[in-house]
Amino acid sequence: MEFFIISLLNGLSYGLLLFMLSSGLTLIFSMMGVLNFAHASFYMLGAYFGYTVTQLVGFWPALLIGPLVVALLGAGFEKYCLRRVHKFGHVPELLITFGLSFIILETVQLIWGTSSADYRIPAVLDGPLFTVYGTQFPAYRAFMMLVALIMLVSVWLLLTRTRVGLVIQAALTHPDTVEALGHNVPRVFMLVFGGGAALAGLAGVIGGAAFVTEPGMAGALGPVIFVVVVVGGMGSLSGAFVASLLIGIIQTFAVGIDTSIMGTASQVGLNITPDTFGYAVWKLKISQIAPILPFMFLVLMLIFRPKGLLGKREG
Repeated sequence: MEFFIISLLNGLSYGLLLFMLSSGLTLIFSMMGVLNFAHASFYMLGAYFGYTVTQLVGFWPALLIGPLVVALLGAGFEKYCLRRVHKFGHVPELLITFGLSFIILETVQLIWGTSSADYRIPAVLDGPLFTVYGTQFPAYRAFMMLVALIMLVSVWLLLTRTRVGLVIQAALTHPDTVEALGHNVPRVFMLVFGGGAALAGLAGVIGGAAFVTEPGMAGALGPVIFVVVVVGGMGSLSGAFVASLLIGIIQTFAVGIDTSIMGTASQVGLNITPDTFGYAVWKLKISQIAPILPFMFLVLMLIFRPKGLLGKREG
């Protein structure tokens, strides 16, 4: 019971962090049709900006300043770079965001170095929130969960209950009509891209303190974010939320299972003979294959439900 409760809470906190990051990518794709390969790099920038601002004025101002700076960089990139290649189709968009990810990586290494940053949890949140069967649940993980839920509600209200949200959604499907009504469609797209980058920056400020802040963090988490977006359904915010929680919980439980595949199968009543794929495969521990589980889930989803869990558009 202790393992189940703690793993569930850790999985929820990790899943909500994945949602904080994937929501920005989902927002950009659903509103602009752009699959931003540099999105995880904005997450990394948020972590490093959060670290720097925390060193200067503290963690709480960093929660505002970090995402704001990342938003400005994202909006500037959309206006001066991405907008110029948008008319040429999706491939140039992918290539320019792919190139941006390498530029950000090299810039981070030049400014902050190649080693990990000493980004620490604020003292007020550095401790247990409660204890379950003798195991402590960190207060900072609960804070991450709270921020992610607030962000989910805020984005949903913005898109469905405000005039700005209606204009944003209409700008993608009927840009000429929105332009005729007096709205600046390119500016709307710039704000959307900047807002998506800001969400990634916020995830970086929060996640950078909980995990390791180092130049490889974008490369490590970026592929998982694309898995979340595809599994949830391209452009579906609710799908990204469900997929984030699902992948976060599955991967967290898998990491904590220290038995072999054959042993786990026998415990649930499956009789597996090792002759089919070789004994070495069945000797692998569940924790060893945990990193590839999201990608296995992605392959199965593309085979049996290409639109994702809650997706409606093809791409």
